[in-house]
Amino acid sequence: MPKPEAAVAGSPAWPADWIVPDWPAPPGVRALCTTRAGGVSEGGYASLNLGDHVGDHPGHVAENRRRLRQAIGAEPVFLRQVHGTDCAALATPGPGAPTADAALADAAGIAATVMVADCLPVLLCSGDGRRVAAAHCGWRGLAAGVLEQACASFGPLAPVDAAQGATKIIAWLGPCIGPDAFEVGDEVRAAFIAHAAEAAACFRPGARAGKWLADLPALTRQRLQALGVGSVHGNDGSAPWCTVGNPSRFFSHRRDGAGSGRFAALVWRV
Repeated sequence: MPKPEAAVAGSPAWPADWIVPDWPAPPGVRALCTTRAGGVSEGGYASLNLGDHVGDHPGHVAENRRRLRQAIGAEPVFLRQVHGTDCAALATPGPGAPTADAALADAAGIAATVMVADCLPVLLCSGDGRRVAAAHCGWRGLAAGVLEQACASFGPLAPVDAAQGATKIIAWLGPCIGPDAFEVGDEVRAAFIAHAAEAAACFRPGARAGKWLADLPALTRQRLQALGVGSVHGNDGSAPWCTVGNPSRFFSHRRDGAGSGRFAALVWRV
């Protein structure tokens, strides 16, 4: 099965299995999505579990995070994610994790970071490369407006430069539960359609009454388009991006339950 995007071929800094987003980010912006490869965790957490709240050995998680920090040469700021809409403004890392589901960084060397294991990580950057953000988009946060908050956190941006192909905000969508695996109830479908009628096209009837198969990447693209973000890249809903269907590469809470680890998507300025 093909990888969703090009990895870092032969890089001594991190495993070739990690994903480097293929997006038109300006010079000075770096981004990365980890996989299960490259860590020390064992069992169901093998091997690069970055979540410190899922029951893994704390020492293993600390070593995994150290390896990530060393590999990227920047400081990942992990959030306490609660499926909400708050966007944390990151400066120099402090004690404790901010409680938020999105983060904005404008200082070099600070990596806006979200952890996922079926939810959709969205990385954002401004066209001038001065600001970057990451958002954790499960269905609850997406429906409630986490992307709207993340994009609003960029504040006033430079006008679009049509001649240079610049855009106000550029987005990349990482791996998540795919549209053939994400079964939801009537209430989830209703929440999205109440916001925008066109969301109905992102749901297919499930095998049971009152159940639907939801296309999370498509719902996210709709939201971004409505926010005026026209440059959207990454996850197109195809099988290689599905966390549930690729157990050797991605953690999945839906597939593995409470013992699932977490991988991360990060974006930072150099």
